[in-house]
Amino acid sequence: MDRLLFSMWRIWRNPPSRMKLIVMLAALALAIGLVLVERRVGWPDWMRVERTPRPRLPHL
Repeated sequence: MDRLLFSMWRIWRNPPSRMKLIVMLAALALAIGLVLVERRVGWPDWMRVERTPRPRLPHL
């Protein structure tokens, strides 16, 4: 919680430039868009990652 308050205080005292703000908002919009696509539509099968079990090493 202290880190968040410190970050908010730092942004309040030293606001980012307009270009940096646009880039940050675009990244946030992209992340939210990806989450919405994943929740509503889902990913195609070719984009899914299948977990493979870790190989067990023999005990020596």
